[in-house]
Order: sequence, then structure tokens, then C-alpha cells
Amino acid sequence: MTTSNWEPGDEGWRTRLSLGTDAARKLATTTKSPPQMASITPRWLLKVLPWVEVSAGVFRVNRRLSYAVGDGRVTFTEVGRSVRVIPRELRELPMLRGFDDDAVLEELADKFVQRDVEPGEVIVERGKPADAICLVARGKVEKLGAGKYGDTTVLGVLADGDHFTAGALLGSQAWQFTVRAATAGTVLLLERGAFADVVSGSAALRDHLEQLKARASKPQDKDGQAAIALAAGHRGEPDLPGTFVDYDLKPREYELSVAQTILRVHTRVADLFNDPMNQVKEQLRLTIEALRETQEHELINNREFGLLHSADVKQRLQTRTGTATPDDLDELLCRRRKSRVLLAHPRAIAAFGRECNRRGLYPQTLALNGTTVRSWRGVPLLPCDKIPISDGGVTSILVMRTGLEDQGVVGLHQTGIPDEVEPSLNVRFMGINDKAIMSYLVSAYYSAAVLIPDALGVLENVQIGR
Repeated sequence: MTTSNWEPGDEGWRTRLSLGTDAARKLATTTKSPPQMASITPRWLLKVLPWVEVSAGVFRVNRRLSYAVGDGRVTFTEVGRSVRVIPRELRELPMLRGFDDDAVLEELADKFVQRDVEPGEVIVERGKPADAICLVARGKVEKLGAGKYGDTTVLGVLADGDHFTAGALLGSQAWQFTVRAATAGTVLLLERGAFADVVSGSAALRDHLEQLKARASKPQDKDGQAAIALAAGHRGEPDLPGTFVDYDLKPREYELSVAQTILRVHTRVADLFNDPMNQVKEQLRLTIEALRETQEHELINNREFGLLHSADVKQRLQTRTGTATPDDLDELLCRRRKSRVLLAHPRAIAAFGRECNRRGLYPQTLALNGTTVRSWRGVPLLPCDKIPISDGGVTSILVMRTGLEDQGVVGLHQTGIPDEVEPSLNVRFMGINDKAIMSYLVSAYYSAAVLIPDALGVLENVQIGR
């Protein structure tokens, strides 16, 4: 006697001559893959950073004593079309670094005058008296100089938060360059007269400026470090100078950061559903992958030690046309010796590739850790999706010199910690609660240090949609 089996997809009742696949699967054992995870990335930064053992949990970067005053960026508040510099941010100006009288800073902030500029508009002109500090609140401006034969040369591009020239108010001098708006934007100007009024009414500010002048008068090299007296090119038996190398009295210290989570697994799951794959092992594997992704994100974006926030202002460059061009990457590379790696968001790499195609250039590839990657001037250009892209399609490109011996960028970790399962990552059993749930504390310890400023550079305001 024949039986009729109905299966999904059949056009109607049919007489089957053998067992159907749906019924057969009830007796079969499926072949399974391990749990997959879409958020796993190559994590190139973790691979290319040399990792330094930090046995004490803190890494101190000792440097030579520097007399150069910091030259940071300022930030602003906006209410409608009105822009105002945040008073405490004025400490980022070289002549106000370390000045702590908030009332005077508030008064100075009120003295800045807002000026909206259009593309091509001249803000200051070379040769005229330098009688103001200019803060770039929005947009891009170009610093233009005169070439040897009278032609115009581009000295640099400034953008949001940059400024020039803070020293103009401390002496009588002329502008050494012309500044022209490259895009529409807003600048804030503090005139010499307004600044003098504030100085005359504040004894604390006068004392601070005198100390600044005294510090600037001390011998220093081109990098602002205390000079080492040397003699060269002499003949005979002249008296040789005596010297010593002074050290920074307040070196920066990096404390290892941590990423942690508590993994919970029910004992019934671990006891009854542990074959053919170990449930606890698979749960831990995916949790560790997520921790490593977080670790790379923090090494890029953390406000304390993240690379995007650790780059020196003098090592931050602006794109000339918006999109990252070969010219921009060349300028980025020339700021340091032994550049080891370029890091960019995959979409920024694609935008750079389009620019190369437009110019008829074909960047070379090279093998790195068994993978073929793009490169520029022999430096691997690696993707890192942890570098953020703003809502306007703007991102950054990083370049690094790496290694302790080359005074570069290094990763920091501590190996040999209790219950370690990977370098500087441990899993500690926390017990079973009254609901029969096992808990595991999973921790990863890490940080990153920039040994000297020119080890790290950033190309900012890279547009990827042009």
C-alpha cells in the first residue's frame, strides 16, 4: 500500500516513493559551525603596535626639559550665529598657558570680536603691523607667504580651534604671512588695545607675562628643549663649554586602563548542552573578541591616552582640498622619520583611492602579516573602522612611528597577571549564585604612549564624500 506525503513546496497531493527530507531530519545530527560574530575586525592597530611590559601598572615617559610653551587648540560656544571662546580654553594660547585667574580670562574672552569671512577674503596681510590674536572658530584659512621670486606659496592650512599669532601682542612686529579664508567661516580677533587694557588692570597677568618672557629667553634648541652647549669647527685649544642635559621635572605617566565585563552562564546550560561545543568556552571566546574590539576603540578615541587626542598640535595637518590627496599624505609623512604605518577608516582609504585614480596614480601593495595591503611611499595604509566619521562625512588619517628604540608610539600592557588567558587579559571565576548562574570576570588591561611628539601625526578634516 502506498502512502501520500505532503511537503512544503509541493503543488498538490503527490504519491511519494521514499522518505521525505523533513521527516528524515528528525533522526539526523546536524553539522554546526562555531558561533559567528559580525563585529570582529582585523584590529590592525593591536597587531602593529609594539607592546611594552608595564610591571608596575604605570609607565612614565621621561623627556628632556622643555622651555617651549604648549600650543594647543581652543574651543568655542555657539548661540545662534554668535560665537564665543570658552574663557578657560584661552590657556591653550602659548602666552596664557598655566594662567589660572578665571576672572581675567573671562574678561579677555569678552574682548574678542567676531568676524564672518567668505572664501578668498584676506584676514591679515603680510607686512602690516601684527596687532591682534586671531582664533579660527569655523572653516579653513590658508597661510600664504612670498616665494624667492615673488610668487605666492602656501605655508599651511588652519582650521577649527587653531590660532595665530599669540606672540603678536607681546612685541612690536609685522605679519610675516598673509592669511586668506579658504572656505566660509568665522574668526575671533583680540586687538592689541583691548589686550593692553586687560593687562593694565591685572597685576597677576603682568607677572605671568614677565615670567613667560624670562622663560623664553633661556637657551633652547629648535624643539624648545633646554640647549646643550657644544663647540664645533674650532682649531687650537679654546676653552670648551661645560654643559649637562636637564630633565623634565613633571614627566607624563600613563596608568593602564581596563575594559571589563561579567559573563554569566547558567549551570544547566553548561551541564546539559555542552556537546559537541563547550558552551562556556564559546561564550568566553566571543566575549574576549568584543573586549579586544573595545580595546582598539579606546586606543584610538580615549580622551586620556587615545591616539586621536594625543597628537601634538604641530603634528596635526589639514587637507588642502577636503579629500585626502597624495600631496596631503606626502606632507604627513615628511613630518617624521621612519613612519611605520598609516591608519584610516576604510571609507577614507576608498576616497584616497578615487583621488589616486583621478590623477592616474596606482599605489603599490605590500605583504604584512601574510596579508596584502595598500601602501603609500612604502608605508602600509591599514583600515581601522574605530576612527570616527562625523555626520558631515569628515574623518582623520593617522601616521605613526612605532617602537621604544625609535622613540615612537608603543602599546602598554602587563603580562603574567593572575588567571591570564591572553596577554594582559584574564578570566576570573566569581562563583555561583543562588539562581545557579556561574559568573566570570573578564578583564583586559592596556594603554598607549607617545614617546616624543613627532612620533604621531594626524591629517584632519578628511572629507570622504567628495
